Amino acid sequence: MSALSVVVVNGSPNTPSRSGTLGELAVAELRERFDVAATEVRPYALGAGLALATARAEVSAAAEEALTAVESADLVIVTIPVYRGSYPGIFKHFFDLVDQYALAGMPVLLMATGGSERHSLVIDQVLRPLFGFFQAWVAPAGVYVPAPAFDGAAVLDAAVYTRIQVAVDDLAVLLTARAGHAEAGYPAG
Repeated sequence: MSALSVVVVNGSPNTPSRSGTLGELAVAELRERFDVAATEVRPYALGAGLALATARAEVSAAAEEALTAVESADLVIVTIPVYRGSYPGIFKHFFDLVDQYALAGMPVLLMATGGSERHSLVIDQVLRPLFGFFQAWVAPAGVYVPAPAFDGAAVLDAAVYTRIQVAVDDLAVLLTARAGHAEAGYPAG
């Protein structure tokens, strides 16, 4: 069986970042259950090669590689810092350039960090509709973690690990079925 292709889209402009930590924890939990080949895509790191493009044909080679990685993944993990009650603009611009049908039926795990609990609905009110547009299969459990749960980029709150386990539990049956489907020679979608 081939490794599960997991792409973490980290919407933070910072390195290291709390959003990046959440993505790493999710990948670690997935590795407890599956053979995983993980890639991180950081839209902010793509710079002008992404930001100046108004159409897919205008992106740089690095941005095209990142877009293609997301479109061909077995699982996409989205992790963002809440910015002004929503996702960061470059993150949204990246997904504006993803093919409209490439994520149809694809498993997606939504994760976010924010300053306080008052932003906790960003998963359901902002991210879930975006991936609903793409017709992605979004895990029922999203993971939102406020700033007090961190020390820098390190997670202090043990409950965060439990929430990530629950989210991966939601995905496990689907990912197992997709892996078996691909192993049998059928396309993943």
